Amino acid sequence: METEDLFVCIEEVFSFNKGERRLENRENPWALLPFAVFLILFIGVGAYTGDFTKMPAIIAVMIASVLALCMHRKESLASKLQHYFRGAGHPDIIMMILIFLLSGAFSAVAKGMGAVDSTVNMALNLLPANWLMVGLFVIACFISLAMGTSMGTIVALAPIGVGISQQADIAPALSMAVVIGGAMFGDNLSFISDTTIAAVSTQKIRMKDKFKANFLIVLPAAILTAAILFFFTGGGQGSVAGGQDFSILQTLPYIAVLITALLGVHVLIVLILGIVFAGAIGLFEGSYTWLSLVKHAEEGITGMQSLSILVLLIGGMVELIRHYGGIQFLLNLLTSKVRTKTGAQFGIAGLVSLTNLCVANNTISIIMTGPLAKEISDQYGIDGRKSASLLDIFSCSVQGLIPYGPQMLLAAGIASISPVSILAYSYYPALIAVCAVLSILFRFPRLKAVPVSHQEAKAS
Repeated sequence: METEDLFVCIEEVFSFNKGERRLENRENPWALLPFAVFLILFIGVGAYTGDFTKMPAIIAVMIASVLALCMHRKESLASKLQHYFRGAGHPDIIMMILIFLLSGAFSAVAKGMGAVDSTVNMALNLLPANWLMVGLFVIACFISLAMGTSMGTIVALAPIGVGISQQADIAPALSMAVVIGGAMFGDNLSFISDTTIAAVSTQKIRMKDKFKANFLIVLPAAILTAAILFFFTGGGQGSVAGGQDFSILQTLPYIAVLITALLGVHVLIVLILGIVFAGAIGLFEGSYTWLSLVKHAEEGITGMQSLSILVLLIGGMVELIRHYGGIQFLLNLLTSKVRTKTGAQFGIAGLVSLTNLCVANNTISIIMTGPLAKEISDQYGIDGRKSASLLDIFSCSVQGLIPYGPQMLLAAGIASISPVSILAYSYYPALIAVCAVLSILFRFPRLKAVPVSHQEAKAS
């Protein structure tokens, strides 16, 4: 799973008992200074050096956190630390971290026993020769939906896309755009995607409910993208090398994760079952010994440690920003000219889009704007399923369109082309934003009321 995570967007994380005195009820634009410093360090260094990976997000957040702790000198350091620790250590944050760690373990174990290769090869064997780009898009959608990671999907399919381009005389920028579009499809919808986890956690809804609403909004974009690709490249007669080996048995962990998640099983149980299932198949086929299985799981968990630490740090920093009155200032600023539910939805969309343009990370954007989006949706009566969908869709749309985003840079590097050249073919990321705008204007989908017990359920 990519380094796409951070910022405790769980509104509860940033609130205390009603009887407790809270500074965040006051408007204070200066409270946003730590956030501004974070953006300047994270984005400014990247713009200056030309490499947006130069400044580690953890370092930027730590510096911003220290600044936050130094503010409001009339308040004792002990009091500010209490707020910081309470924001960082909220049970919902711990839940999110557990999900991230288990997701990393599942991805590593499944990959180690051959699930990724078998899934890709099985799809390629079914790919029609004259529907190369359409087939590549569908495969990318399926794999990203199963894996829950856009970066992993690009790593797996971008080399294949390059090969298709060479065989069928198709522009490599087009094939990379197709892979990125399919990768963002799963990043937006997958039950084990960090963006989905962040969106449903901040809006306090069930993953299954968000998936249904989100899917209805983006399905037209996926269909239209496939149609565009067919009309542009349907005559291509190149073919992908067939007969590649795959094992149906090795694809079952991903299928099991999809089925159990669709059945509404809690995400923690889904991931644990996925790890056990993938490990059992690996042991049965001889891909693993007990020691190598444990090693792969440990490597997957280790790979998520920096993300988990980042979540803790951002959670503490944002709680201080809220405590100082920064969140209240943003909320009032954003809603000052909002008069209708439609305007509020556009406000949520604009907020997460602008944030994503700045941080070039869709998960960070959702985590940062989620608490504010929750307050807006509560104030204007927006269904949590719709607000979560808007957060996820617009963040993924922007993420798939920015040439300095990790997805675009990775695909361009594999194809040895400029990331800017990919933009001309980035149909799906642009179309999901269009579909989301239309869904706001035409109040689609028409959502049935969800029982209160379900609305209040944690990410599951």
